[in-house]
Amino acid sequence: MTAGYDRSAFEPFAVTVDLAVFTVRGGRLHVLLIRRGQEPYEGAWALPGGFLLPRESAEAAARRELAEETGLSEAVVASLHLEQLRTYSEPDRDPRMRVVSVAFTALVPDMPEPAAEGGGDAAHARWVAVGEVPDLAFDHAAILADARARVGSKLEYTCLATAFCPPEFTLGELQAVYETVWDTVLDRPNFRRKVLATPGFVEAVPGAARLTGGRGKPAALYRPGPATALHPPLLRPEGSTR
Repeated sequence: MTAGYDRSAFEPFAVTVDLAVFTVRGGRLHVLLIRRGQEPYEGAWALPGGFLLPRESAEAAARRELAEETGLSEAVVASLHLEQLRTYSEPDRDPRMRVVSVAFTALVPDMPEPAAEGGGDAAHARWVAVGEVPDLAFDHAAILADARARVGSKLEYTCLATAFCPPEFTLGELQAVYETVWDTVLDRPNFRRKVLATPGFVEAVPGAARLTGGRGKPAALYRPGPATALHPPLLRPEGSTR
């Protein structure tokens, strides 16, 4: 104990983690949810998460809880790039006691199905289309909204969208990823112009093309370029809220 410090002078509180993990499945943006198996909010859907252990960092707790509650393998969970979103600290956000939550988010391709039966305080886990998310426990609706805005911004400034395309893709397939995450319709010629004008974003596959339906000529194929950040950024259309 530090001399002169009285820990009883401060009311104790708990620290938790919550995770908003997104992927694209069947051309739609999905988020990973768990159904709570105990009170409070037993039976309600929520984001994966839980309490920090005494000798555990927030990120370590986030990975542990994600593996426990969803049944995703340790290898899959360890490979995720988790980005700290923000801290949620409203005094009454949890009916049990004062709880401060550190939220993380991730947008990842090729995610497997979670286990049918969850662990910890989760009875079940599954991917849910963002447009079909039911009412969520605690303040998780606010966390989800903030996380969706964050991953939308990631597509503006990074080359993350190419990870959701085949190894060789058309610009139409790349545009579909942006439209899915941003929940908007983009102008095709303008999108094509911006992508091709961004250094290192994509590279043409020489001599390769793919029929995409209709009567037009086959579409040229591209692959990810060497860039990791977009300069200039590929900004969402004005008026888009995602």
